[in-house]
Formats: sequence, C-alpha cells, structure tokens
Amino acid sequence: MNARGTEENRQQVEYLSPAEGEMLLEIARRSLEEAVRHGREWRPDLAQLPPKLQDPGASFVTLHTHGQLHGCIGTVAPVRPLAVDVAANAVSAALNDPRFPPLRPAELPYTAIEVSVLSPMQPLAYEDVEDLIAKVRPGIDGVLVKRGWHRGLLLPQVWEQIPSPQEFLAHVALKAGLMPDVYEEPDTEVYIFQVQSFEQSAPAASAAAHK
Repeated sequence: MNARGTEENRQQVEYLSPAEGEMLLEIARRSLEEAVRHGREWRPDLAQLPPKLQDPGASFVTLHTHGQLHGCIGTVAPVRPLAVDVAANAVSAALNDPRFPPLRPAELPYTAIEVSVLSPMQPLAYEDVEDLIAKVRPGIDGVLVKRGWHRGLLLPQVWEQIPSPQEFLAHVALKAGLMPDVYEEPDTEVYIFQVQSFEQSAPAASAAAHK
C-alpha cells in the first residue's frame, strides 16, 4: 500500500567537499547580512563557483540565535542552482518563518547557520505502520509525508530530539496538519531522504573562542 518505491531506490546524497560546504555557508551568511542588515537581495556569482554548486539542488537552512532555533526553511526538489537555493532559503529562514519574528540586525553576530543539502526524495513502500517503522532509519532518514494538499517534513537532525520512530513519524504527520494515523490511509505518500549538513558557528561565538 501507499507510496510506490522499493528499498533499492534509496540513494545517498552526493557528497560535497568540505570546501564546497564552506562556500555554501559563506553564501548563506552573505545573503543573510545583505537582507537583514541592508534590506536588499543578494545572489552569488555562479560562474565563480564549482559545478556542484551551480547544478540544481535542494536545501534547508536552519538558524540558531543565542543557541535557540530561529528559523528553518527549505526546498524538497532541485528547481534552481544549489548556491542560489541556499542563498534564498537563508533569507526565508531569517525573515519568513511564521514561527519566529524576523531576525534583527543586532542578532546577526549571535546567529549560527546550518545548511542541509538534500538527496532526491525516495518513495517508500510499506505494508502497514509496523513495516514503515521498521524501514525508516533513525538518525539517517528524513521523512516527508503527503496526503492531498497536506505536506510535512522533518530533517534527519530531528532524530536527536525525537529518537523514537513512532514519535518521529507522528511529528511529521502533525507538521503536515494531519493526525498520526494518516499512515494507515491508502492515499498517503511517504518519502525518505538523506542530507549532508554543514555548520557555521555564530560570529560572536567564534570571536570569543579565539580570544
């Protein structure tokens, strides 16, 4: 029942080099600075970037200010160059996440950035909820659930806060505005994905560490 796909369809995200990850973090930081401090849009010069950052990619950008979550926005399909996607998602996480007030210029030095690059979404077939729980890999797989126009997603990093597969899947459903028993419905689609993540400390924290 449910989403089409097989175990063999699972693919790992194409790994970027540490240098390419650092470039994405710098792109996110520059985009944040320009939008929050100066109110203007900035986009990276693709011609100056490695091919993998020019290729279409899907990403999430997560912001933590003073150690607390202050925005997480992303895309699930590669519809624009990865570098551009990261730049745009950084601004959206800072200014457009409805759960948080817009990031203020004074908060920029205290804001850490995490960029997560997503693998392609992989449909996950399962017989029943128990089979689904057995197939989802804690700490490895992010999960996307779709039913009608409802859609919810949790990144693999969330396993650190919700280690129970049952609770993790329930939170994915709630994120979509659905009840946890949605996985028993025949028209529910479940997708898994993996990420490669890169983190940059808040500038103020980095400066303090080097004193």
